[in-house]
Amino acid sequence: MSIKLVFLFILLSSSVLGNGDGNSGKYPIVVSTWPFVDAVRAAWRVADGGFSAVDAVVEGCSTCEELRCDGTVGPGGSPDENGETTIDALIMNGATMEVGAVAAMRFVKDGIRAARLVMQHTEHTLLAGEKASAFAIAMGLPGPANLSSAESMDKWTKWRENGCQPNFWKNVVPVDGCGPYQPKCNMGPSEGECPASNLMGVTESGSSYVGLHSHDTISMAVIDKMGHVAVGTSTNGATFKIPGRKRRLEYRYY
Repeated sequence: MSIKLVFLFILLSSSVLGNGDGNSGKYPIVVSTWPFVDAVRAAWRVADGGFSAVDAVVEGCSTCEELRCDGTVGPGGSPDENGETTIDALIMNGATMEVGAVAAMRFVKDGIRAARLVMQHTEHTLLAGEKASAFAIAMGLPGPANLSSAESMDKWTKWRENGCQPNFWKNVVPVDGCGPYQPKCNMGPSEGECPASNLMGVTESGSSYVGLHSHDTISMAVIDKMGHVAVGTSTNGATFKIPGRKRRLEYRYY
């Protein structure tokens, strides 16, 4: 879960726990990262209708998945370096402290709903990869499905034509322009460190990876009419990521 979502959860939870007067007309509240207005409206309708904060988070994040918000949420966006789109998602119920998450999930487009199923029907926190997909389908979500789109494949093709640059590798050399990759040099204690020069793919602070259009998630926090808090996040991850990479799905509560 993104640092922004952790901050939102702490802020909203502190507000609710410190209020002993009940709702007093202050709730529901829906907060989301980035200007994903349709997702916020969808979550608000659910929360304002008297449903739980968890229900509202699922509806809000699911709306962003369906709309492919910014091309970074849901199917059809952000291909990895193999051209495949995968899904990460997490949800946390502040009333029960239960958490569910999926990571690097293939073939199933409903990330936030899959995360909720993990929370509802398992004693685990996180399921990953094809086993997450099999679980989600067994629990009734549609699949298997192709999560790529014409847009994502076109983006990937152009990236390949550019020699697979930029990418997330470092301290490696490619067999050809797009890999496979091998370590630049041995990194054991007896060999010392690799020389600083001639290292491929080192991402420096302030690089093109960081910017308004390089984020890769929606994070949402909701307080329902009962004053209960839930948070969630869904993403198809960083564009051209190394397959298997997942978003940081951290959760903290103070």
